[in-house]
Amino acid sequence: MSETKSSARAIETGGGMAIEGHSIDYIPENERHAKLRNQGPFWFLGNFHFFTISIGFVGPSLGLSALWATLAGTLGIMFGTIFMAFHGSQGPEMGLPQMIQSRAQFGYRGVILALMATMFVFVGFNVVNVTLIMGGLKHVFGLDPTIVAVTVVVIGALLAIYGHDMMHKAFKWALLATLPVYALVTIALMFGAGQSDVAPATTLGFNWVAFASMFAIGASYNISYAPYVSDYSRYLPKNTSRTKLITALFLGASLSGGWMIGLGAWLAQQLQATDALVALNQVGSSMFPGLGNSLVLLSVVGFLPIIALNTYSAMLTLLTGVDSIKKITPTPRARVMSIFAISVILLVCVLSIKGDGVALLNTFLVVLLYFLVPWTAVNLVDYFFVRKGRYAIPHFFTPKGIYGAWQFRGIVSYLIGFAAMVPFFYIFDATAGKEVFVGPMARQLEGVDIAWLVGLLVSGLTYFILSRSIDLESERRIIDSITESDIVSMAQTSTEK
Repeated sequence: MSETKSSARAIETGGGMAIEGHSIDYIPENERHAKLRNQGPFWFLGNFHFFTISIGFVGPSLGLSALWATLAGTLGIMFGTIFMAFHGSQGPEMGLPQMIQSRAQFGYRGVILALMATMFVFVGFNVVNVTLIMGGLKHVFGLDPTIVAVTVVVIGALLAIYGHDMMHKAFKWALLATLPVYALVTIALMFGAGQSDVAPATTLGFNWVAFASMFAIGASYNISYAPYVSDYSRYLPKNTSRTKLITALFLGASLSGGWMIGLGAWLAQQLQATDALVALNQVGSSMFPGLGNSLVLLSVVGFLPIIALNTYSAMLTLLTGVDSIKKITPTPRARVMSIFAISVILLVCVLSIKGDGVALLNTFLVVLLYFLVPWTAVNLVDYFFVRKGRYAIPHFFTPKGIYGAWQFRGIVSYLIGFAAMVPFFYIFDATAGKEVFVGPMARQLEGVDIAWLVGLLVSGLTYFILSRSIDLESERRIIDSITESDIVSMAQTSTEK
């Protein structure tokens, strides 16, 4: 791509700010301007907010003490982050959004199966996100939930429209704003701030079912970042150290996740908290008049980039899905239109769904894990054990390439893995206090949820066996003949048809 074409991909706006020009297309090496040192802090903030605190509430709600809930949640977070971090290493090596790369495993059109699962994740997360903000601000300030929802969704949409660079800047400032907040709350809680003399209604302790559930929720939380992470690492130079990037992602996402889950568990045990923003207000107000309100406002402002994160990746997923059916040009206009459509759907869902935020969070995280696990197993096995990071990138942009329109190996592996999980499903509606679906094997295990582990093993092993029939030598000859200029020109031509 020439310098003129390259610079024309961004639209300049007032103040020198530019709307990102790329979306589902390839990022040429001469435009890889991101820095490795920013990845750790970026994903640290990815978990450093009151949403993750709310996950900590789940443990005590299931009967776990704060200590056991913290341990289970942290171990789960660390386990899930392993998968997330390895997905993140694909960004600089491929220069593509995560779900475009999945066309190698599922096919140009077959990837729609995986896209539906990931779209459920992106939109679903924001439904829970906005629901928690609405409930918290209503309880603390008495704000109208509808106005709050519209404001939050619009701000998230604007950040997503400006795209990659603006979001990295927003994450940086949000981290600077929220780090003192949560450090202060953590220290204050250690000294008993906000605690009442009312004894807990139930005795908290340990049980295996709750521990396994909390582990699975923690794991699902960071495995759910797997479809995102390459979207925000694809601007890194191609020669970025894989080991250093994986380490940065792992440390950033797992450290903040463990901290916030632990904070939430202790807030639930010591304050009987069920709403993160209300709990922050309670702790802050017990120290200084008005401090609680300030903590809540800073927490919400610092959380807005997370709304944008989900909206941005949902946009990439939607454009990939549309492109898989009918070839489109990924222009800034297409970005804006898709973000607008996603935001409208988000608002409709938020204003239609009623219920307790923490209970909704618990059920949602369990269900999303079921949908994501088969995909992440197939993708990682293909990338690290089958094709070992070598792909013909221009062939991602045509159904007539070596990856074809449909790849039965990935589709069959996903479906077999998902089917194998069903007997192990354990879905519980905490709002109604009843089981939604319990598979026969989960019943035998007394509610211990290992469906996600079954899905990982079955989908990954099935794909590895089926991939033995791939003609890798033929693929490598094609890959070796492709140059950087070929990738740019072919991908550009493909997306303009």
